[in-house]
Amino acid sequence: MSHPKYKRILLKLGGESLSGTGRTGIEPSDVAYLADEIQAVKAHGVEIAIVIGGGNFWRGNDPYAQSIDRATADYMGMLATVMNALALQDALEKRGLNTRVQSAIEMRAIAELYIRRRAIRHLEKGRIVIFGAGTGSPFFTTDTAGALRAKEIDADVLMKATKVNGVYDKDPLRYPDAKKLEKLSYNEAILMDQVQVLDNTALSLCMDNALPIIVFDLSTARSIERAVLGESVG
Repeated sequence: MSHPKYKRILLKLGGESLSGTGRTGIEPSDVAYLADEIQAVKAHGVEIAIVIGGGNFWRGNDPYAQSIDRATADYMGMLATVMNALALQDALEKRGLNTRVQSAIEMRAIAELYIRRRAIRHLEKGRIVIFGAGTGSPFFTTDTAGALRAKEIDADVLMKATKVNGVYDKDPLRYPDAKKLEKLSYNEAILMDQVQVLDNTALSLCMDNALPIIVFDLSTARSIERAVLGESVG
């Protein structure tokens, strides 16, 4: 078995990872694929924490979301992330993996309340921890939640799974001449408006704490595992 480069990772997933690009709700085949990819990483003994978005149910830039109070819309998005966390937990546990869902908003009947030291203890015991409800506060994205939780649990790397195989100088889905950027500094990512790696709050948090970020295409088989093993991915 290859030796992993990272002992503890924070995997940031978008809600679309459970539904497929452009679709809503939860697609069982996509959840199964994601669970298989995570299981392959866990087989290397890596400690895995996950922050998941809620875009497959609710997006802040949807017309209706923009017509209501921003804080209310953000709380609705947090609830969507908890639904996704439970769906992913179910798929992982069906594969024999021990998991815990921790929510930044108290929901005692379905998830633990997020407690940093408890989350770290779960990881040390080999459990996969899924963080739901973002940061628990409105006006912050799940990207920021990913960066925050990564630092709180002392993760070695923040791994963001997307629908493109890395970072480009502009949207490769819209511009055929987009050029892939193999490496990018935090400042470059912040200053290049057309490069949407993470939001600026998340990038600043990673920069201040020297937390490395890997951006890669989730649809490429074993991409998470390859990145964990130190291969050049994304």
